[in-house]
Amino acid sequence: MYIKDFEIRWNDIDANRHLANKSYIEFAAHTRMSFLSESGFDQRLLGTFNIGPVVFYEHIYYFKEVFYGRPVKVSLEISGLSEDGMFYEFRHYFYDHKGRNFAQCEMMGAWLDLGTRKLIPLPEEMRKILDKIERPKDFRILTKEDTRRFSKKPVDLV
Repeated sequence: MYIKDFEIRWNDIDANRHLANKSYIEFAAHTRMSFLSESGFDQRLLGTFNIGPVVFYEHIYYFKEVFYGRPVKVSLEISGLSEDGMFYEFRHYFYDHKGRNFAQCEMMGAWLDLGTRKLIPLPEEMRKILDKIERPKDFRILTKEDTRRFSKKPVDLV
C-alpha cells in the first residue's frame, strides 16, 4: 500500500474549522499523482503518449473530524483495472496522526487521448508498469459496465 504524508494547512480547513471537503479531494489526487509518478507514470511518459488521466467520480465517506495542525496520511490501492488498462479504480484511506482511519475515498477514471479527446486503452509500456504493482485481495477486473453502475446521465437546462 502506498502512503503519502500531509500537513493540514490553514487553507485546508473550512468554516467549521475541520478539514474541508475540497482538501480530501486534493489530498487524494496528489497521492495518486505522486504514486503514478514514482511508479514511472511521470509527465514525460504521459507527454510521450499524449494522454492524461480523467476522473469519472470520487466518493468520500467521512467517519471523524480532523483538525488543523495535525499531520495526516493518505493511502492508495489500485482496487480495479480493465484488461486493456483503459479504466482504473483507486481506493484511499485517510489516517490521523495516531493512525486512526477518519475517511475513505473511492474513485474511478480512465485514460484520455489529449489529441482526439477520446478514452483510450493504456499503451502496453504503461500497462506493464501497473502489472508490477501489488493489488489488494478484493482487486477486480473492470468492464465498461462498471463505469455506468451509478446510471447517472446529464440533465440539460434547455
